[in-house]
Amino acid sequence: MAMRNIVKIDEEKCDGCGLCVIECAEGALEIRDGKAKIIKEMYCDGLGACIGECPQEALTIVMQEADPFDEEAMEEHLKTLRGKQAQESPPELEAGCPGAKLVHLQSQPPAAPLQEGEAPVSALRNWPVQIHLLPVSAPFFNGAELLIAADCVPFAMGGFHSQLLQGKILAIGCPKLDDTGFYIDKLSQIFANNEIKSITIGYMEVPCCAGLLHVIHKALEAGGKAIPVDTVKVSVRGELLQEQEQDDSRAGSSS
Repeated sequence: MAMRNIVKIDEEKCDGCGLCVIECAEGALEIRDGKAKIIKEMYCDGLGACIGECPQEALTIVMQEADPFDEEAMEEHLKTLRGKQAQESPPELEAGCPGAKLVHLQSQPPAAPLQEGEAPVSALRNWPVQIHLLPVSAPFFNGAELLIAADCVPFAMGGFHSQLLQGKILAIGCPKLDDTGFYIDKLSQIFANNEIKSITIGYMEVPCCAGLLHVIHKALEAGGKAIPVDTVKVSVRGELLQEQEQDDSRAGSSS
């Protein structure tokens, strides 16, 4: 044992969302009994990359007696984790929280006109969909047409799946109630780490929702990628107020 920095988890604040598990590059954390736990102290380097991802502020760095960080043991632990995940769930990537487990859903053909009493088919192709829960890299991002929608849009727009979501990977969030700085950082990493084909921004007509446009343009600048951007404005009655139009202001352009 030695005095060193290590992550401390406040179990009263922790809600088991699993974001810290996803962001821990050393694999030192897991969700157990609905709470984040350190698997072994020797796997935690004490640098705290996981801390900024905790929406409940349940993680801190403290100086206390702990087993020394063992890089070789940590690397062996990561190999074991990767091998276990490959054997147990090859089509999907495991995240710490069951609700945040990555799933690449089979694409559905375009919806045909519904017959009486027939339920519409979902066009959703990925899980999770919340920007907070999405990883910075995932197989479904590569070559994707990405739809970033304000989270009110699917509720207001009756034809959301058939008119906007069909064939796209979805990310949703609220530019008014959530931390836009976090969104800019998270989206910039997603843009930088994946080959995204295009971005469609779906936002509501209310003034606060236009902040989503600012967030995505800032994320593009930070990510250093030139990706075509289309925008779609939706009324509170669910009407399309603006057809998709290509935005000329892209990251990497000289104008």
